Amino acid sequence: MVPYGELSREQLLRMKEELEKQYEDVKGKGLKLDMSRGKPAAAQLDLAMGMMDVLNSSADLKCEAGIDCRNYGVLDGIPEAKRLLGAMSEVDPDSIIIYGNSSLNVMFDTVARSMTHGVCGSTPWCKLDNVKFLCPVPGYDRHFAVTEYFGIEMINVPMLSTGPDMDLVEKLVSEDASIKGIWCVPKYSNPQGITYSDETVRRFARLKPAAKDFRIYWDNAYSIHHLYEDDQDFLIEILGECAKAGNPDLVYKFTSTSKVSFPGSGIAAVAASPANLEDFKRHMQFQTIGHDKLNELRHVRFFKDLDGLTAHMKKHADIMRPKFEAVINVLEKELQGTGIGSWIAPKGGYFISFDAMEGCAKAIVAKAKEAGLVMTGAGATFPYGKDPKDSNIRIAPSYPTPEELAVAADIFVLSVKLVSIDKILESK
Repeated sequence: MVPYGELSREQLLRMKEELEKQYEDVKGKGLKLDMSRGKPAAAQLDLAMGMMDVLNSSADLKCEAGIDCRNYGVLDGIPEAKRLLGAMSEVDPDSIIIYGNSSLNVMFDTVARSMTHGVCGSTPWCKLDNVKFLCPVPGYDRHFAVTEYFGIEMINVPMLSTGPDMDLVEKLVSEDASIKGIWCVPKYSNPQGITYSDETVRRFARLKPAAKDFRIYWDNAYSIHHLYEDDQDFLIEILGECAKAGNPDLVYKFTSTSKVSFPGSGIAAVAASPANLEDFKRHMQFQTIGHDKLNELRHVRFFKDLDGLTAHMKKHADIMRPKFEAVINVLEKELQGTGIGSWIAPKGGYFISFDAMEGCAKAIVAKAKEAGLVMTGAGATFPYGKDPKDSNIRIAPSYPTPEELAVAADIFVLSVKLVSIDKILESK
């Protein structure tokens, strides 16, 4: 395919005319398609419906410690739930606390607690003149929303094919004591689908921050969300690496079953060092008498163990894989070699990251919306919603049906082509 930039003005105008006819045809259909968020499809939610029937009588409602899960108590989670999510997180059950339904809520809580009460005895962040966070970009918009909510200054760190630019991370955290944390989605990152290399993980573990209350917010949301059973990305375990490097307290590792069972009705967890866990529990005892133990028990009875989780996620992959491949195939067929866009074909996770020509992302998303396709807002993958190049677009293939997805991919490609041609014509 000839790069669009090498076409003459006349060729581009003829192409634009034809594309506009196609676009108007699609627009006239009055479609309402949604690729705005990484929501599981109904077929994925159906996979866990058996969980609703695993607790049948009062005799089934005690955990292995003999505690009635209908009642108060067990601040840090029932033993079998700690064992299940410990296996999912690749840590010992003693290194984990089970929370409620959402890891995002746990992360919000952790930042809020650090603002009001500090980290392990350090000065509360609200009493400091400056508090900053490092933000690998493009990244997860809800992470950035949390730190923005608390007025924390966010600093962009470019993502490389191996993870965040560690030269820059090491330099910044070693020089500036006002930098208190970094957001990380280390496996199948949101939105690029990048898994951090072994060297990147080890460099994180060896960080020497100027701030003793600096923490890595390691959001391992997609740890078991593989698309291909025989072609997975592997991530080395961060807590063990931190311990080996003499930095046991450096990381908080978050996970949940939100996209494994039911979003909004899963269970979440944080894994950390003994000192960090004690810090968490000191505050939790004022916040709750215990989280939803019936839900913890329900998850354990349904999944049983890591093998059960793995088998369940293969069913998810069978639903997700054709959707990802359908989008990637359209991108390759329609845009490969045109010079008007680039993308990464991930091996897992929930998103495809697309980089348009500079200055085109907002116009592409608006164009797609006009034709009936709602996407994540351009700029959402950067702090403050400001993409310096206005080029990154997050594609979320999970929610539409396969039939809807085929139409959505065509609308997206049409929008990319039309906006890109206008951009190129401006310079001709």
